[in-house]
Amino acid sequence: MRPRPGILLPIALLYALFVGWYTDFGGPLSEEEISAFLDPIRAREDHQPEFIAKLERFMREDSGRQFFMLNAVDYNDNPPDVEGAQPGETAQQLMGRYMAYMFPNLLRRASHPVILGTAVFPAMDVVGIDNADNWDMGGMMRYRSRRTFMEIVARPEMRDSHAFKVAALTKTIAYPVETQLNLGDPRGLLGLLLLALYGLLEAFIPRKPAG
Repeated sequence: MRPRPGILLPIALLYALFVGWYTDFGGPLSEEEISAFLDPIRAREDHQPEFIAKLERFMREDSGRQFFMLNAVDYNDNPPDVEGAQPGETAQQLMGRYMAYMFPNLLRRASHPVILGTAVFPAMDVVGIDNADNWDMGGMMRYRSRRTFMEIVARPEMRDSHAFKVAALTKTIAYPVETQLNLGDPRGLLGLLLLALYGLLEAFIPRKPAG
């Protein structure tokens, strides 16, 4: 039985559009891109040479692939006042201000939370790390690429927003991971759903009689 283009083509187009948006096909960052991201950060009065060196290494080791940022968060029970926030705001309120910048910039670049949750028990296994027993929450954020990450963190607005995060936390750890196995990749899940949809449409939409 031949596939019907009238059903198959719109589904294939929808999938291609999603994959095109969700995937960075630009490859590793170029020298021009690295300079374009670093120069405005270096120009800031409060720039930190060690952090800039870390960003530069992060970009130069780019594989061009997506990555996931793993985060462990411990909220500050008595956060300091921050310019741009109301005096006495809680850590959660300050973090909300930070995420008000992050979420729109993440989502428009096909980046998003994968896991967010509250810690329900102290760390079960700690080796070689001080003050790492207690955390308030953990999360994992998907970034389309290191290019996408830099598009977000290099924006001037990021500096002020990041101050809310710093004030909200007693401690945090965030480090990037590139997966060798990711069974929950939306590109695979959407592909399976669209194949199932195509099968249902083929089964329930009558074919025109052969003329």
